[in-house]
Amino acid sequence: MGTQTIIDLLGSAVVFGWMVLMTLQAQTANSENSRNLKGDLLVQENLVEVTRLLEYDFRKIGFCNEPNNMPDPTKAILLADSSRIKFLEDVDLTGSGPNGTIDSVYYYIGPTSELSNTPNPRDRMLYRVINTQPARGANLGITSFSLAYYDGAGNKLAMPVTGTNLQKIQSIQITLSVENVYAAAVVETAPLNKQYSSASWQQMRLSSRNYRNR
Repeated sequence: MGTQTIIDLLGSAVVFGWMVLMTLQAQTANSENSRNLKGDLLVQENLVEVTRLLEYDFRKIGFCNEPNNMPDPTKAILLADSSRIKFLEDVDLTGSGPNGTIDSVYYYIGPTSELSNTPNPRDRMLYRVINTQPARGANLGITSFSLAYYDGAGNKLAMPVTGTNLQKIQSIQITLSVENVYAAAVVETAPLNKQYSSASWQQMRLSSRNYRNR
């Protein structure tokens, strides 16, 4: 075998190896992009699911299908703090519509330690409690849930809102953040930095239609 033939073979091997490496890199990039897109989609779906429920409940604060059972909507909010709220409304418990009975709804966020078994160290449970039923929560990747309260003049009320100040609440600001439970990427730095798909939502000054009846 001549020298030129050997050189040609070596050159072909180098080119082939380079092409294989480029193909593997492209496949890895495509796989990572696909994983990131799926993670982003899951986060968006979870965010939509939570915000729909929050808006549904918060817009019904002070509502009752039998108005005489809720004569004073100013007393519908029982507890108002930065991450907790309890209020009265007529909840559709059976799926057939509100029944004219006043129910209490309590939202609060749990500690990160409750979900220590998930890869994301920041995710928490957002709980919804109806009357005296057991608390119901779902792991949807929620990392933060905060509330702010405003009076009729747009002034922010001091936390926690207590006593007669509860009756001054005219609107509520909700801020919510959701992240994927699983990391989308890992940055090889010291310390190891895991990146998670995330999305945030803020409802500015959400107001129940029943405030107009005050």
